[in-house]
Amino acid sequence: DPERVDRRASGRGPLDLILETRNSVSHPRDVLLGAQAGSVSLPVCDHYSGVEARMRKSLQLQAEMAQEFGTCVFDVTLDCEDGAPVGGEAEHAALVTELALTTTAARPDARVAVRVHPVDHPSFDADMALIAGQAGSCLTHIMVPKVETLADVERAQAALLQAGATDLPLHVLIESPGAVHRAFDIAAHPRVQSISFGLMDFVSAHAGAIPADGMGAQGQFTHPLVLRAKMEIASACHAYGKVPSHCVVTEFKNTEAIRIAAQKAARELGYTRMWSIHPDQIRPILEAMAPSEAQIEQASAIILAAHAAQWAPISHAGQLHDRASYRFFWQLLERAHQTGRPLPQEVQLFFAETGASARMPA
Repeated sequence: DPERVDRRASGRGPLDLILETRNSVSHPRDVLLGAQAGSVSLPVCDHYSGVEARMRKSLQLQAEMAQEFGTCVFDVTLDCEDGAPVGGEAEHAALVTELALTTTAARPDARVAVRVHPVDHPSFDADMALIAGQAGSCLTHIMVPKVETLADVERAQAALLQAGATDLPLHVLIESPGAVHRAFDIAAHPRVQSISFGLMDFVSAHAGAIPADGMGAQGQFTHPLVLRAKMEIASACHAYGKVPSHCVVTEFKNTEAIRIAAQKAARELGYTRMWSIHPDQIRPILEAMAPSEAQIEQASAIILAAHAAQWAPISHAGQLHDRASYRFFWQLLERAHQTGRPLPQEVQLFFAETGASARMPA
């Protein structure tokens, strides 16, 4: 290849070439994703906390692990729905707003979100006006629970616009059979960035038709109605470039149970994100959803060779690769980055300009 000979003669290596082109159309994200270029990329773990002391500890843990891994590997969602005491909803909303503002002022790379009350709760409008109005510019997203219909999403978006948070994404929690039925309509909304599955409410909505073990770490992966709901949500999200977020494992002291659940969610059901409700669950989720060292090595070699070939087809280890497989291996490297896995120096350069999650248009 005369061009490669010229590059060698000029003393320019792979690092120089990537530095020159990482912000151009040669970046894998721009070249490979095509119609999926607007697809959402989020940390694989979303950690929920609603009690003040635990919220503060969660934010501190996020900072410590970001330093350890070199990137923010999980979101902290400050919880108003389950965290606010009855009668103290306004005070709790003020608390999470203050925490979000002070945390992101001290640490601009922090990823902080808030779960507000459902749209039909008396505190919903006040939550949105205060939290989105005062902290909307520093939050990664607002989580809205118990979303039933597209109209609920529209109401939440209207509340964001009323608060002046014109580019703040919504994450929604689907918790009923009817909402699962409407998952594709909900996922299609441009403001929705991620859909989570509310396992416990979903099971209880069946009036005893699903046994209690359908809420457990093992039973939630065997009961057909629960599995169907999970697959419907994952399919809807992937159809529209959104992130499917897997439900909680309530056996929070059993790290093996959370690890197995995260592996099943990722490998069998297509989930790329999962809830944590205890600090001990964060690392097992990261480990279960991270690519292996061998997968990272293979993906890195293929992406770097493809980049050098200007994304033309290549042969690697006796196999033909083109943009379809390049897309797969690039997304694997993105997941490795999101989980804090070591990457070759040349690959790290592709992520050097990345910061907080991109905002979505109104």
